[in-house]
Amino acid sequence: MTKILSLFLMATCLLPFTTKAQFETFKDSVVQLYGVVMTADSLQGLPSVSVVVKGQNRGTVTNNQGVFSIVVLKGDQIEFSSVGFKPKLITVPKDIEGNQYSVLQLMVNDTVYLAATIIKSRPSREQFERDFLKTVVPDDKLEIARKNNDESRRRLLMATLPIDGKEAAGRYLTQQAVKSYYTGQVPPMNIFNPFAWNEFIQAWKRGDYKKK
Repeated sequence: MTKILSLFLMATCLLPFTTKAQFETFKDSVVQLYGVVMTADSLQGLPSVSVVVKGQNRGTVTNNQGVFSIVVLKGDQIEFSSVGFKPKLITVPKDIEGNQYSVLQLMVNDTVYLAATIIKSRPSREQFERDFLKTVVPDDKLEIARKNNDESRRRLLMATLPIDGKEAAGRYLTQQAVKSYYTGQVPPMNIFNPFAWNEFIQAWKRGDYKKK
């Protein structure tokens, strides 16, 4: 028990020195990064440039003169970005002396190439009338509905479109009702049903069995 108490008292005495050493190490790695962001062509201070520590959700922006200041750690990567300029990435050196580091960052314009514009002469009246008459106007919703309401179109849609949930449930319930109705007896065969033959002949005349 006495040995354990001695070890505990020794660890308690060494704890402040260990914490102090860790704090001194962390304090030595902290750097005050400051500087000016300028345009590379005119050397003008660039305002509202994002200065972000890469991989971390913290950063700052430059003021109206392009000046910025941020606290970073040695070895951090700093990214400068602004609309219309190419982004820049720098690394804070790990072997700098002291806790301050200044930079002068130049930003280069990001050139954007637009598609070529072809300028043509104004068309004549004859050309305008010809192109206007040949213009194909797509059908609106009312015209599409009118075409889909055609009898031949309805038959084609009924033959090709799958049935929805309501139709499938109704067909299943009808089959179950017929099956229950003829339970214990032989169901009638439509080959001897004159009404079924009449419906078949009418469908044959309409062309329902022709290949679409």
